[in-house]
Amino acid sequence: MRTRLESSGPSYCWNELITLTTKYRDLTAQSQLTFTVWDLSHGEGLIGGATILLFNNKKQLKTGKQKLRLWAGKEADGTFPTSTPGKVPRHERGELERLEKLVNKYERGQIQRVDWLDRLTFKTMERIKERESLKNGSSHLYLVVDFCSFEHRVVFQESGANFLFPSPIASTNDIVVVWDPEVGKINPSEHKQLKLARSLTRGVIDRDLKPSSNERKSIQRILKYPPTRTLSGDERQLLWKFRFSLMSEKRALTKFLRCVEWSDVQEAKQALELMGKWEMIDVCDALELLSPVFESEEVRAYAVSVLERADDEELQCYLLQLVQALRFERSDKSRLSHFLVQRALRNIELASFLRWYVAVELYDPAYAKRFYCTYEILEENMMKIAAGVNGEEDGFKQWQSLVRQTELTAQLCSITREVRNVRGNTQKKIEKLRQLLSGLLSELTYFDEPIRSPLAPGVLIAGIVPSESSIFKSALHPLRLSFRTANGGTCKIIFKKGDDLRQDQLVVQMVSLMDRLLKLENLDLHLTPYKVLATGQDEGMLEFIPSRSLAQILSENRSIISYLQKFHPDDHGPFGITATCLETFIKSCAGYSVITYILGIGDRHLDNLLLRNDGGLFHVDFGFILGRDPKPFPPPMKLCKEMVEAMGGAESQYYTRFKSYCCEAYNILRKSSNLILNLFYLMAGSNIPDIASDPEKGILKLQEKFRLDLDDEASIHFFQDLINESVSALFPQMVETIHRWAQYWR
Repeated sequence: MRTRLESSGPSYCWNELITLTTKYRDLTAQSQLTFTVWDLSHGEGLIGGATILLFNNKKQLKTGKQKLRLWAGKEADGTFPTSTPGKVPRHERGELERLEKLVNKYERGQIQRVDWLDRLTFKTMERIKERESLKNGSSHLYLVVDFCSFEHRVVFQESGANFLFPSPIASTNDIVVVWDPEVGKINPSEHKQLKLARSLTRGVIDRDLKPSSNERKSIQRILKYPPTRTLSGDERQLLWKFRFSLMSEKRALTKFLRCVEWSDVQEAKQALELMGKWEMIDVCDALELLSPVFESEEVRAYAVSVLERADDEELQCYLLQLVQALRFERSDKSRLSHFLVQRALRNIELASFLRWYVAVELYDPAYAKRFYCTYEILEENMMKIAAGVNGEEDGFKQWQSLVRQTELTAQLCSITREVRNVRGNTQKKIEKLRQLLSGLLSELTYFDEPIRSPLAPGVLIAGIVPSESSIFKSALHPLRLSFRTANGGTCKIIFKKGDDLRQDQLVVQMVSLMDRLLKLENLDLHLTPYKVLATGQDEGMLEFIPSRSLAQILSENRSIISYLQKFHPDDHGPFGITATCLETFIKSCAGYSVITYILGIGDRHLDNLLLRNDGGLFHVDFGFILGRDPKPFPPPMKLCKEMVEAMGGAESQYYTRFKSYCCEAYNILRKSSNLILNLFYLMAGSNIPDIASDPEKGILKLQEKFRLDLDDEASIHFFQDLINESVSALFPQMVETIHRWAQYWR
């Protein structure tokens, strides 16, 4: 439970989890909790206390937020009945108490959620709250306690059946809540019938069975289901019945394995035999078999054998998720962990990323042992590699080059701390940074031996150039460092301390993957999947891309076009810039519009939309994904007015071309929806904030964005309508909702 103190003045929020030693099963029907608040800032001043019963009059455990009125100057009394009840007396309850009771029901999921209506309601409630507090001028202090919530109601039950006295028949149409202990349990008669039906069709009888025309249609419909969809009993029965005729259909294997009763030894044995003879599945489907749904070690080992066919470039696209999939394995030394290590030993870039992805997860107490085991296997095996005949380094030197990456990030963390402690403006902090690099930490300007760049392990960095290094003007003071490379060039990176970059890392990985999928279909939208690497829970590196934010550009120039005219002027080109530059701008706008829509990227403003000099637009800072947004009424598409104006307005031929690119990209990415959904499903156990809060809901939101119920032509109409709605919002002739969308960009 978590606590907060409320009054007519400022409120105090502890927001600390209090776990009591007593087990729920040991509570009695009259169990109470007593709370006493002390002010320790001026000696031991007693503020007040309150007592709350843990069960209500229906013998149900209280859950969610509970607002207790404190008895001023009195310690909470734990006797029964208590002299310090936290409950507000019935005759004193007003509109506020009624609304708080409804909010509690809403938070427990007993009132349906409607996003747009909820936002309006909560705003109105805030106004009522302010009005009531001004009107009453209440001097009462309240303690808000947040109790744990559970999927089902927790009811107090004596040993044996829980016989409650029947309620008197009410004259009103109140809903009567009845506790059913069998909710969610399997119906034994249905289960028995299913087992008998399956055992009859397990033998020779159905080997030559072929589905009828209608059954074939039903099977094809099932095979098109997204990986997140659960099969019904009839659908499972249908796939099991025609399993032999489906063996040549590679898409059917994952669906077939979902309908196997793995607790039945004979059925599981036959399923594994069929799996070995089935048409080889694609890598995308193998990722689905590594999700938490599939627990069989044989099935997971089969998935790994399919992954062995992927080349290093493809494997690197999925490496982040494959490391997360180690959480769902049955043992610490699984087939998957050995596969990842073996592939890493053949490619130093894979080894570098694998080491970082595993090292970051060592902070997770629940799985630290498992990830450390993979880390040890990688270290042990790399140390055994002998030097190559073509001058390749031996394993010991390779491992040391990776360890030095960690030493470098530790030094960068201490530099960040030093710089933050400097009083004064950003310029003084930059001077301190350059002073440190030239003086106390001069060993960072010329490394004893080149180090593999953590962001791009194929690049060897030889030291930092102090004169070209700087600090960004922001609360966390990220470092912008210029490294000289072993081949005589330079590479610039941003180092951040105090920010969890794991969510940004995931989003940029998805942008990179989608860029690859689009290019495979010969559609290059000039995306900028800059590199991001989380090197800890609150630190990491980002590739620095020379660019300026739209906010900066528009404050110094009349428009985006007038800015681009400085770099690519052409008197005969469209809007006075080269056709190539405008095409790059239009394509990149289209690419990011589609990707930010699919991934539900929120909190978009002119400061996190950047523009390169060649016209390529890209997004940064992905603190809100999968539909979350700190601003109310976010438009479905993240397009700002200035972007549309740079294309010549909503009536121009260039804007029409922009819409065409959007629809083409949307349909290409819809074809790979299963791959994208599977990758997000493997992240379900990760500590990424917007996924960890509710993985199932997040993945369903992602699935909705693909509109898998539509064919290609219908999806084009859908997406064009979506663009038209969002763009209409940016121009003044529209109604109230549209006005709110326009406000989003202000």
